[in-house]
Amino acid sequence: MSEAVRALAQAAKQAARCIASASIEQRNQALEEVARALERSAPEILEANAQDVADAEPAFSRGELSKALVDRLKLSPEKLQSMIEEVHAVVALPDPIGRVLDRVELDDGLELEKVSCPLGLLAVIFEARPDAITQITSLAIKSANAVILKPGREVERTARVIVENIRAALRSQSIPEALVTNIQQRAEVRELLKLDDLIDLVIPRGGYDLVRYVQSNTRIPVLGHSEGVCHIFVDAAADFDMALKIIDDAKTDYPAVCNAVETVLVDQAIAERFLPLLAARMKEKGVRLRGSAEVVTTIPDFAVEPVGDDEWHTEYGDLVLALKVVHGVNEAMDHIQRFGSAHTDAIITEDANTARTFLQQVDSAGVFHNASTRFADGYRYGFGAEVGISTSRLHARGPVGLEGLTTYKYVLRGHGQVVRDYRGPNARQFLHRRAERCDSRNNAHD
Repeated sequence: MSEAVRALAQAAKQAARCIASASIEQRNQALEEVARALERSAPEILEANAQDVADAEPAFSRGELSKALVDRLKLSPEKLQSMIEEVHAVVALPDPIGRVLDRVELDDGLELEKVSCPLGLLAVIFEARPDAITQITSLAIKSANAVILKPGREVERTARVIVENIRAALRSQSIPEALVTNIQQRAEVRELLKLDDLIDLVIPRGGYDLVRYVQSNTRIPVLGHSEGVCHIFVDAAADFDMALKIIDDAKTDYPAVCNAVETVLVDQAIAERFLPLLAARMKEKGVRLRGSAEVVTTIPDFAVEPVGDDEWHTEYGDLVLALKVVHGVNEAMDHIQRFGSAHTDAIITEDANTARTFLQQVDSAGVFHNASTRFADGYRYGFGAEVGISTSRLHARGPVGLEGLTTYKYVLRGHGQVVRDYRGPNARQFLHRRAERCDSRNNAHD
């Protein structure tokens, strides 16, 4: 099996070399054909997904799969159409490849450019997310990267049909179909993670266990986040109606996703007035409440399950919300630093100074003021789509779109200059004259 996986990766790497020289028009045309292929095969995709869901539901009944996972797995006609629209949205984005990020004239006739270029070959391992397939592949094609996909077994049929259509679309545009490859077996993942000589980046898109497994079993750089423990702090100067609306959206709009709020911190100064309102709102929406001892005593008329000291890091992924009373913004930030996952955290307040403190000192990939944590999403940020969320502080952070799938190279153009000319008593002097404006196109790529 190891040789088969290596051969697959080598073909994908070669496909990445081919598309690296493709024009933006060719790449966009390929994406348009992908969207058309998905529209034509919608009945087949939905039928495959229905079979995946039917297989998953008994496992859910036995407690082997979470409700969050099954919710993510289900694909409706509307959700499929949304996936197709995301492909079109990626087409509309500017070309991320061949951008001149910096330009320095080292000497007369010796010009150095810093130019954006693809990462190369990506391996993306994800759980039961049909939308992840189209998001990842559309961004990979647009950014001239190849991608090997490993979906969770729960979404295998759906993934197989979608990928077959994507590969057919690539063939129709004379782009190697190996650019997008789908593997199914878990053993193939172990072999894939050994290929640090071929694969440039691994992106695990799933829960804590998946991310930790990947990080522990490869020397390939890994981009991702292990948990989505998002917080909202309701400051003493918060507008109550706004706070209730935001928390409702952040918890109940789609509780299974990583940008849903899991813990709400409430300033002690308003706890007695605000907590009963919040509890009533959550009860209406079927949200189960958990809380600190102070929360339990503050709202005795509501059922609140106590939270243990070691449970504040929990990502519920369901209609469950943890509540805690804190004494001001500093205690809120201390709690977030200790128990958060550096994903997305928000403050609700009308006090500009308190908001500024929170936004400056909370070290998360997303820090929001008076807005739902659900906005932490590549599509909503205007990225077209995302390959995942990164809580890393290196390379890419937050929703990873096209720019996160690029790196850069230095391109030097001269007229026979050699380093020896710049040494010794008669050495030429470097000019190091930097261009005032960059982000232009690199003619060599076009």
